Amino acid sequence: MIQPNDMTLFLTLIALAALLGVALLFSGCAGYDPNDPNLPQTVAQVDLERYVGKWYEIARYDNRFQKDCVASTAEYVFRPDGKIEVINRCRKETVDGKLKESRGKAWVVDKTSNARLKVQFFWPFSGDYWIIDLDEENYSYAVVGHPSRKYLWVLARTPQLDEAVYTGILQRLEAQQYDTSRLKQYPQVAE
Repeated sequence: MIQPNDMTLFLTLIALAALLGVALLFSGCAGYDPNDPNLPQTVAQVDLERYVGKWYEIARYDNRFQKDCVASTAEYVFRPDGKIEVINRCRKETVDGKLKESRGKAWVVDKTSNARLKVQFFWPFSGDYWIIDLDEENYSYAVVGHPSRKYLWVLARTPQLDEAVYTGILQRLEAQQYDTSRLKQYPQVAE
């Protein structure tokens, strides 16, 4: 017969086993072969000193965590521990809507290029953040994708992006097998 102390130990072991199983499941999903020709290609080099700062979202694939978001921005700031603080903001439904903010952290996964990062908004879950296009001269725009091509963002240092520049980005995305018809532009304002 199981005693109360034995039951507590048993339930604790079950909970730990379940947590370990979830952690292993998610860690197994994180690995990608960098030589897989079917994966999106990241840019050759990102100067993180130039990349940090404020970015305006020009377009994105719709996703559940930005539901009803317009006027979205992302701000990246170096942290004392070498990681990057991520501050995402948007307005709910309209440019005058309620401000929504989420904070997380990012860290470089590929230190050769600095173009592949992980972003985490709550432990233990993190997501891939791959810089797949970038104005390497002025850092005026960046395109962030995911290896599965499920997520995509076009970012700029200003609330609007020149139409010719945007058209060029779309062409390069199509060459990388992204479905540009899924990209949506939402209202944006200067803050």
